[in-house]
Amino acid sequence: MRILVVGGKGTIGQAIVEKLKDKHELIIAGRTSGDVQVDLTSVASIEAMFNKVGHVDGIVNASGTAKFRLVEEMTPEDNLVAVQSKLLGQINLALIGQKYLRRNGSITLTTGVMKDDPVPGGASAAMANGGVQAFVKAAAIDFTQGIRINCVSPNVLVESYDKYQNSFKGFVPVPAERVAMAYVKSVEGKQTGQEYQVY
Repeated sequence: MRILVVGGKGTIGQAIVEKLKDKHELIIAGRTSGDVQVDLTSVASIEAMFNKVGHVDGIVNASGTAKFRLVEEMTPEDNLVAVQSKLLGQINLALIGQKYLRRNGSITLTTGVMKDDPVPGGASAAMANGGVQAFVKAAAIDFTQGIRINCVSPNVLVESYDKYQNSFKGFVPVPAERVAMAYVKSVEGKQTGQEYQVY
């Protein structure tokens, strides 16, 4: 299969690429790296990427940002970072990308543990994660042509735990390799409308 991996140079993205590269043709997309560049906060950029890449059998997103702020300190502008990137960016990737998916293709988006297990300063990220999960569940019943859509919700990673451990006190980090297997399940499996939680 021909699979587009957005965020393929990130920690999770690299693990996904490692699991898929031997069986599939991969196109790596990133904001500043990869085979093609894309800014998920820009509809025009997403459209330009697909115009360049063409038709694919799978779309995987392992990117998206949010600003960490305590709610009492958060401004609407702070919250907009997650809305434009992690929430609307991923939804727009699915809405535009569906036109470039071959029959029986799949879309895999990314949520995260914070919507189920809150951390200080994580309300904006949790909001975006919850919105993506709700979109995936509802969108799955609308797709025809055999198109499937799922999302993966990773815990904090072993590989980045040192950097984030103050925010994730008491969490048991998971290795990126284990998280990547959930994306493999979404791409190569048959399920749709699912959130694969890797906690």
